[in-house]
Amino acid sequence: MLRKKTNGVARRPQRTSVLSRVGESTVDRRAFLRGSGLAIGGLAAVGATGGTVTRATAQSAAQTAVETIKSVCTHCSVGCTVIAEVENGVWTGQEPGWDSPFNLGAHCAKGASVREHAHGERRLKYPMKKVGGEWTRISWEDAINEIGDQMNVIREESGPDSVYWLGSAKHSNEQAYLFRKFAAYWGTNNVDHQARICHSTTVAGVANTWGYGAMTNSYNDIHNSKAIFIIGGNPAEAHPVSLQHLLKAKEQNNAPLIVCDPRFTRTAAHADEFVRLRPGSDVALVWGILWHLFENGWEDKEFIRTRVWGMDQIRDEVKKWTPEETERVTGVPGSQLKRVARTLANNRPGTVIWCMGGTQHTTGNNNTRAYCILQLALGNMGTAGGGTNIFRGHDNVQGATDLGVLSHTLPGYYGLSDGAWAHWARVWGEDLDWLKGQFATVKGEGGEDQNLCTLTGIPVSRWIDGVLEDPANTDQPNPVRAMVLWGHAPNSQTRMKEMKTAMEKLDMLVVIDPYPTVSAVMNDRTDGVYLLPAATQFETRGSVTASNRSLQWREQVVQPLFESKPDHEIIGLFANKFGFADRLFRNIEMDDANTPNVESTLREINKGMWTIGYTGQTPERLKMHMENQQTFDRTTLQAVGGPADGDYYGLPWPCWGTAEINHPGTPNLYDMSKPVAEGGLTFRARFGVERDGENLLAEGVYSVGSEIQDGYPEFTYQMLMDLGWDGDLTREEKIVMGGIVGFEGLDATVGESDDGDDGTTSPSGDQASNEEVGEQSMSPFPSDYDEKVAAINWKTDLSGGIQRVAIAHGCAPFGNAKARAVVWTFPDPVPVHREPLYSNRRDLVADYPTYEDRKFYRLPTMYESIQKNDFSEEYPIILTSGRLVEYEGGGDETRSNPWLAELQQDMFVEINTRDANNLGVRDGTQVWVEGPEGGKVKVMAMVTNRVGAGVAFMPFHFGGHFEGVDLRDKYPDGADPYVLGESTNVAQTYGYDSVTQMQETKATLCKIWAA
Repeated sequence: MLRKKTNGVARRPQRTSVLSRVGESTVDRRAFLRGSGLAIGGLAAVGATGGTVTRATAQSAAQTAVETIKSVCTHCSVGCTVIAEVENGVWTGQEPGWDSPFNLGAHCAKGASVREHAHGERRLKYPMKKVGGEWTRISWEDAINEIGDQMNVIREESGPDSVYWLGSAKHSNEQAYLFRKFAAYWGTNNVDHQARICHSTTVAGVANTWGYGAMTNSYNDIHNSKAIFIIGGNPAEAHPVSLQHLLKAKEQNNAPLIVCDPRFTRTAAHADEFVRLRPGSDVALVWGILWHLFENGWEDKEFIRTRVWGMDQIRDEVKKWTPEETERVTGVPGSQLKRVARTLANNRPGTVIWCMGGTQHTTGNNNTRAYCILQLALGNMGTAGGGTNIFRGHDNVQGATDLGVLSHTLPGYYGLSDGAWAHWARVWGEDLDWLKGQFATVKGEGGEDQNLCTLTGIPVSRWIDGVLEDPANTDQPNPVRAMVLWGHAPNSQTRMKEMKTAMEKLDMLVVIDPYPTVSAVMNDRTDGVYLLPAATQFETRGSVTASNRSLQWREQVVQPLFESKPDHEIIGLFANKFGFADRLFRNIEMDDANTPNVESTLREINKGMWTIGYTGQTPERLKMHMENQQTFDRTTLQAVGGPADGDYYGLPWPCWGTAEINHPGTPNLYDMSKPVAEGGLTFRARFGVERDGENLLAEGVYSVGSEIQDGYPEFTYQMLMDLGWDGDLTREEKIVMGGIVGFEGLDATVGESDDGDDGTTSPSGDQASNEEVGEQSMSPFPSDYDEKVAAINWKTDLSGGIQRVAIAHGCAPFGNAKARAVVWTFPDPVPVHREPLYSNRRDLVADYPTYEDRKFYRLPTMYESIQKNDFSEEYPIILTSGRLVEYEGGGDETRSNPWLAELQQDMFVEINTRDANNLGVRDGTQVWVEGPEGGKVKVMAMVTNRVGAGVAFMPFHFGGHFEGVDLRDKYPDGADPYVLGESTNVAQTYGYDSVTQMQETKATLCKIWAA
């Protein structure tokens, strides 16, 4: 039931009167959006403000100046520009960014109503703690001191890993970077964020196929697609504004749209071909398509020969997936898949799009690799209109992933090796031994000491097991005792009954968020819970990375509301409390004692993120792009004239080298039709140069302008010497490299020509051919310099010289290799179909079993021991989950927004008509949905043929009810969302990907009965 608490101001009697007043005034689209009114549906924002927009008089306009400020929507990863209108420090109206090449003047329902977050009467207003079961207001100083003191006690008794720091995809890039750095200085890899449970299997699968684990092209580049293949994605609801880019290709190119999904979604309504597959059978479906491609010779043989390794092993697996076997596993007729294969073959280049429908499986890494292999077979990679366009979820989940808010890597995907720590210690100016000393040391299997800085931490998907599992079964000495949920919705995770138990077992639970979240109410704790109000991203500034790898700059719209604080200031408060603020911020300018400067933080990021090219996106360049959005082409994203001439919008990474070389960014990864200096790229040489005697480097193909006209490995200083290009390095670059290997005190002035004649001495300090003997000064570089710096590579060279020189010769710093279709380091080197842990197809379990139980990410992980039990008789219906257009993530923000809350007030389950009739369930009635692990939810039944027989669907945005109990009275007064409901994840079950520990949310079982 929608309910709004009054604040003493007289109101109209019913919120629905907003709709009833539609006819009372004529409001155009701009006026509607300025009033931050009602938006219904996906692309179209329709409705009326019913008087919220009034005509301004000349006198009032003169008295009140309206300031317009550009920001970026805080919901999904499309990156829509929001134009805020601010009067006297109050956000009074908004428009979409008409000049933005991403949203082109469009907003979805969520974007059109973001202004509400900055008014936020349902916000968490001040720090609170639970005392005797009641929420009590406290000061920030008391909160930081109490939390810090208790954490120090836990650290002393159980080690730094007993505090878990859970970060957020809602942080800016600068905040995400500081968060990961903060966790390192605390001394733990028990740090993670939402990417683990949305696209970790994408990052792992895609990066291990061709080098980088990100969207290869862009939303805009879909304009060039001749075919669009969507599997496990519903952009009409999850990324509504992106749909305009898909529809442009459909209309402009007559591109067929193929949608593969267990549900007939709003996206499927636009499809030319809808393929309804059984949940959890993605690999089988893709192999079924490839069977037809290979059988008919429709693959791109030359592309495979020159740019792909391992396709023969894929052919061997695909041979098994005849039309008959594919239909047995997926439910899709062979004739339909032949039609799909022919469509893809006849309409190239085509793009493949996926989202969490493909990733959230125990075999998620197999799924994402299969999607990549389909594109490699079609030759659709490295070309405009092709690629794998992975639609990320939250507004900065791409950036937070890039900045290393993960339990298995430092920023920039450097990993956790000793070399990775040494690199970041150099960037931070930190003593490496001191940094390692912050971490606990345990005894390894051979009795040797092992520092936990190099051991992957517990992923967020398994934090509850870090609390509940016997430490004797784990790879850390003690359980997690304190949990910090910093911008995270716990109802977005499975096994919520066990999560409730884990929350109650903790010594302390800390929630840092603009809203209380379900964390505040789902447990029965009476003390030891702290709520700290974080500001939204509209109340601070910084950069954010859209799904296509472009960075955008948000300007601050308003000051932090109530007593909320920006996340980077809260990091500063804790760093000061723990005594390492001076070290943490030693190279970062400070706005005050607790607040690191945002621009200065980005500059430190630029100094260290060489792996993925976050080095050229300075604050100045990003701000200039935002100020000149109108100059960027709507399809290519390249600026035509203006101050950013030639740049690609947002400098999509990799933006190589230092800002001084002015790299334009890389719009489409692996596109060899452009020089590297102009945004071109090869496949990355990440996996060596040879495997089993076979060449892993590209065969006779290279990017335009490359002086190496074949495949080549990644660049090192040694490689520059071998090529004779080391002389292109500047003296200053060589001095920086010398410092990396321990040469101290090298003087940039020594070795310069002393006659003032430019150009006589080469940058290396060697004597030039036009110099007289004795004219050259002494070289500043010792005789063993070359030998010692030989191993420095393009990722660890802090000068950027190796990247600069490689690009100057037309080469990609990371090499030129083949993509690999076989990942020999994964549990399944060739992707194979495996049945979900909870499968009602026992015949297929026998043929396609899951993995054996194993331990990784510090925890024992069950596979076979669950799947061997047959739950299908009592729990016969497949349960899957997904998004709604009205809400986002766990829903705390959006269900607290009155404009959105009005649109969807009930949590529900979609049940097929046949199943409903067999169960005696009627549309609109209450039902119980129970999973095989005993969690159950009470929700409204929606009887529909959107889902097939034997499949049920629930959205995952709801919370505030728990197994039939309304928890509204447990929220702090005035901070309860307007709409509450059960979380599907109470009924969702155990199951984790074999590489990344991604949770399984798309293919479990349930039973349903009338309440």
